[in-house]
Amino acid sequence: MNPAMPMKTAYFAPSALLPDGWASAVRMEVDTFGRLSRVEAGASADGAVRLPGPVVPGMPNLHSHAFQRALIGRTQVAGPGEDSFWTWRKAMYASLDRLGPDEVAAVAGWLAVELLEGGFTGIAEFHYVHHQPDGTPYANPAELGQRTLSALRSAGLSVAMLPVLYAHSGFGGQAPVPGQRRFLNDVEGVLRIVEAIRDHAAGDPGVRVGLAPHSLRAVTPDELRAAVAGLLANAPIHVHIAEQQKEVEDCIAWSGAPPVRWLLDHAPVDGRWCLVHATHVRPDEVEGMAAAGCIAGLCPTTEADLGDGIFPAVDFVRMGGRLGVGTDSHVGRSAAAELRLLEYGQRLRDQRRARVLPPGERHTGAALWRAAAAGGAQALGLDTGRLSVGAAADLVALDADHPALIGLDGDALLDAVVLGQGDGAVDTVVARGAVVVEGGRHREREARLEAFRDAMARLG
Repeated sequence: MNPAMPMKTAYFAPSALLPDGWASAVRMEVDTFGRLSRVEAGASADGAVRLPGPVVPGMPNLHSHAFQRALIGRTQVAGPGEDSFWTWRKAMYASLDRLGPDEVAAVAGWLAVELLEGGFTGIAEFHYVHHQPDGTPYANPAELGQRTLSALRSAGLSVAMLPVLYAHSGFGGQAPVPGQRRFLNDVEGVLRIVEAIRDHAAGDPGVRVGLAPHSLRAVTPDELRAAVAGLLANAPIHVHIAEQQKEVEDCIAWSGAPPVRWLLDHAPVDGRWCLVHATHVRPDEVEGMAAAGCIAGLCPTTEADLGDGIFPAVDFVRMGGRLGVGTDSHVGRSAAAELRLLEYGQRLRDQRRARVLPPGERHTGAALWRAAAAGGAQALGLDTGRLSVGAAADLVALDADHPALIGLDGDALLDAVVLGQGDGAVDTVVARGAVVVEGGRHREREARLEAFRDAMARLG
């Protein structure tokens, strides 16, 4: 499963974004576990692999449903009535019947190529397709999770694998609907899958295994408590929350409180939790999320595609809240594009510029990259998102000759990449010390593309 671990090596960057700012002539040495063992500015390039341009930390992708990469272009036709998240969900359910283990692996394998080429070096896989099309578990109940993990990891991505607990169709333990039969588990069943995936990945420093209670719609309070209690103390916990207005209204009708408020009041939300979307929140919920230290998991291209709404990121960041970005259904697969839409959504709503900025920051694109790299690393529970000793050697080298970057340096480079349409500026990606992307292309691009093409032909 694991990509080949690097021999002890060194990389040299003309400049690099370190925790305390940009530095020149940076030598980064990597140990045999793919971690940075030395980071030195003003250093010699002797014996090091020379990277082609400025280097920034690789971006963790904190929310993915890998199988949904197969749906792009298949769920965009307007229906006879009002299109919404809920009509999209029906189309997604209907697409699942021909998706088997080989197709799952091929789709995830190609997705990993696209994400690495887009500047992502880690991923949190919110994995909820567990069973055969008729709802019967596979002989190995963790079959699809293990195949997905192997496909993502072997391409070079670090992975936080999050098997999903999905038990009900609505608040208060409502009976599931037929379209959800491939997702369903009880607490004991999903914890067995968690354990099986943990065994599958044993010894790989690039994997963390946690859990995703799908949503307050899909689990009861007792199931949520039991599932969280069954995890290791440092396991990440991710949950969909308050994505749609109807979800908020239904939660209030059930409990008397909106979803984020209910969760903060009834669950041990802290820094290992990631609240995904949280689109429709009240000011007290925004303040509560920031105080709890959890991560706001935002997926701007998917949230735009599904008509979800806009999370109040400006207020959240000013309260000290931490955030990261993911690609969710993968209608977008670029780290810069997710950050761009995050910022531009806030600008369109507020009719102002430079919105998602912590106090004292001035470069919006650079501040977003730093914040999302740190927040994403926390959400994944992995040692990434920073270029310092002990962190994973996850490096993104920009193309110094890219037209969007000409004449720029320092934070202005990231402003150009994130906000100046600098797509295609990623030249080289080093994932846990191993080069996986060169010249903007993944080393296994052709083989994985062919497998993806074959899988899509079978899906019809």
